[in-house]
Amino acid sequence: MKALVLSGGTGSRLRPITHTSAKQLVPVANKPVLFYVLEAIADAGITEVGIVVGETADEIRAAVDSGGFTGLDITYIPQEAPLGLAHAVRVAQDFLGDDDFLMYLGDNFIVGGVTGLVEEFRATRPDAQILLTRVPDPTAFGVAELDEHGAVIGLEEKPEKPKSDLALVGVYLFTPAIHEAVRSIEPSWRGELEITHAIQWLIDRQRDVRSTTISGYWKDTGNVGDMLEVNRTVLETVEPRIDGDVDEASEIVGRVRIAPGAVVRDSRIVGPAVIGTGTEITGSYVGPFTSISQECRLTDSEIEFSIVLPGSSITGVRRVEASLIGRSVEVTPAPRAPAAHRLILGDHSKVQISS
Repeated sequence: MKALVLSGGTGSRLRPITHTSAKQLVPVANKPVLFYVLEAIADAGITEVGIVVGETADEIRAAVDSGGFTGLDITYIPQEAPLGLAHAVRVAQDFLGDDDFLMYLGDNFIVGGVTGLVEEFRATRPDAQILLTRVPDPTAFGVAELDEHGAVIGLEEKPEKPKSDLALVGVYLFTPAIHEAVRSIEPSWRGELEITHAIQWLIDRQRDVRSTTISGYWKDTGNVGDMLEVNRTVLETVEPRIDGDVDEASEIVGRVRIAPGAVVRDSRIVGPAVIGTGTEITGSYVGPFTSISQECRLTDSEIEFSIVLPGSSITGVRRVEASLIGRSVEVTPAPRAPAAHRLILGDHSKVQISS
């Protein structure tokens, strides 16, 4: 069995961060989302991995090649444009050959991994197996319709009037039967080859399509709110460890991980939180659910429930929260505008001015 990881999207919902960086490499608890995907694949016992890449191919390759995934045999598969998930399967057909495969969207996050799902598929080998979860707004997702016995009878991509609240999670398992399906469908109104249409093609021909509904934690990390929520969830599992230099004037409370080379002076850090290598925190407060990456500077400031990417500095700012701060950013106070009062007052006026 092989794995196909899709990392060719443009990340439009995470702009401006993704104007200069791949969305799959935005860190959660100081580790790229894509790395969690690759670790889940390795944990499931899959060693041959194809990563579909687009315009951020060089950045993704550099990150993954330096990520220490020595147990994985990784092939990079170029996709000229993000033309749909089924199109990604088309361009990867030479890599996939006649093998069963796990398809995993590189910006999706599932707590607990996919090992159980892969084992179930290997034991039963339906033509396709999809993962579903209940969501409050199904119009933003591919949506599945099940019959009274729980069998999949229909799929729709981002429907205006969903037939259920069951959204497709970005993890799929296929036999080689999917290749005929993706060759047989036409682009949707969005101009993309939809994987939902390919799976529907299988359903229409009475092929064996099964679903698993998960109740655990899943997020598509395509926007800032979801990134912060995933960061919060991962940080709740952090084991406290202080490898950096923390002075006696500082206070570390709860599950806090401070990397080697980090320096904390006269500051208070309340976990769960992680502080990256080479980061300096001085006279500041770091609150819960915060990830500060490597080589950052935090001086005379407060931050909470946020993600700070490498090389950024925050100086003299109170207060930052629920924020995603990109690479090499400088955050400082705005200069105070000169205060002045311009008055036109009639005779015998009484005016009180707070100065």
